[in-house]
Amino acid sequence: MRRWLIVVGAALVALVLVGVLSVDVKLQNPLVATGKPFWETPRDPQTPLPDALVIWVRLAREVKPAVVNVSVTAGGRGMTPGEEFFRRFFEGAPERRRQSLGSGFAISPDGYVVTNNHVVENASEISVRFAKLGERQARVVGTDTKTDIALLKVEANGIPVIPLGDSDLLEVGEAVMAVGNPFGLEQTVTTGIVSAKERFIGSGPYDDFIQTDTSINPGNSGGPLVDARGAVVGINTAIFSQTGGSVGIGFAIPINLAKDVLLQLRDSGRVVRGYLGVSVVPVTEDVLKARRLPARQGAVVAEVSGRSPAATAGLQAGDVIVAFGGRDVTDPLDLTRRVAQTAPGTRTDVTVVRDGARRTVQVTVGQLRDRPE
Repeated sequence: MRRWLIVVGAALVALVLVGVLSVDVKLQNPLVATGKPFWETPRDPQTPLPDALVIWVRLAREVKPAVVNVSVTAGGRGMTPGEEFFRRFFEGAPERRRQSLGSGFAISPDGYVVTNNHVVENASEISVRFAKLGERQARVVGTDTKTDIALLKVEANGIPVIPLGDSDLLEVGEAVMAVGNPFGLEQTVTTGIVSAKERFIGSGPYDDFIQTDTSINPGNSGGPLVDARGAVVGINTAIFSQTGGSVGIGFAIPINLAKDVLLQLRDSGRVVRGYLGVSVVPVTEDVLKARRLPARQGAVVAEVSGRSPAATAGLQAGDVIVAFGGRDVTDPLDLTRRVAQTAPGTRTDVTVVRDGARRTVQVTVGQLRDRPE
């Protein structure tokens, strides 16, 4: 009996010890620790963002559904000079069946989508992917190589769109946002400012780029540059970079330049431009003094093409064109753009300074051809 009691007593002591050990292990288990965190948390995590910051959150939410990823399959060919200049803004090598990526944005609920010409050039298949509507097949309505603009069509209705703003009202220093698919990363948003306007980078005869420090990389090409009002003010097109990535210098086509192009592409699939028939150069200090001009603006006529509208109207080499269509001409690029935007057959006033005197002649604008006759 005494031996049995000793055994029972020893068993009870063992159970007590096991219980103590069990409690001790349970208390030290990190999975059930309930101690106070050693980091700080906001007093009110729901505090609203400042108005200057929340606007970009709202804009991104509104704009992203209308921005698309443009996926292109093209037949076998090598890299074109245009693609090399624009660094192609998409990934893929010049293989027999080349896959490439770019961006775009919808401008009408019935499926018109804007992108760059160099994104869809020589495409055999085009598909666009919406953030909420998924992937849709697209066809090319028309392209314009001189401005690098393309208009696509998706057969759908009720597509979310982005309104087109007024790029002429943009000011240097104004905040802007870019949305696109850099390196294939869909729906990427970046912000920055307008760094400069009316940039000439040698890509074509109608260079008038908006320069921005908004991060733009390969794959952003064709996507929208949006102002703080949520309207498109530019089409992201080119970058300056020695590495292939963003260095804070990107270029966008002003949307006001694109509007007339898009209307013509929708209506006829091509762009018809006005033709005057003059080669022009900037006004220099010497010309300013010799022609007794009131200001250093206008375009000096260097050459007049034979049988051109300018020749018929009597314009001569050495004339300084200071007004076209009743509006002052600031420089040669300004004149070139405005003549191009004038419908062929339009009769308009051209004011020149010749021998120190102003005179106005009427010119019937012709049609620009790749090789003017």
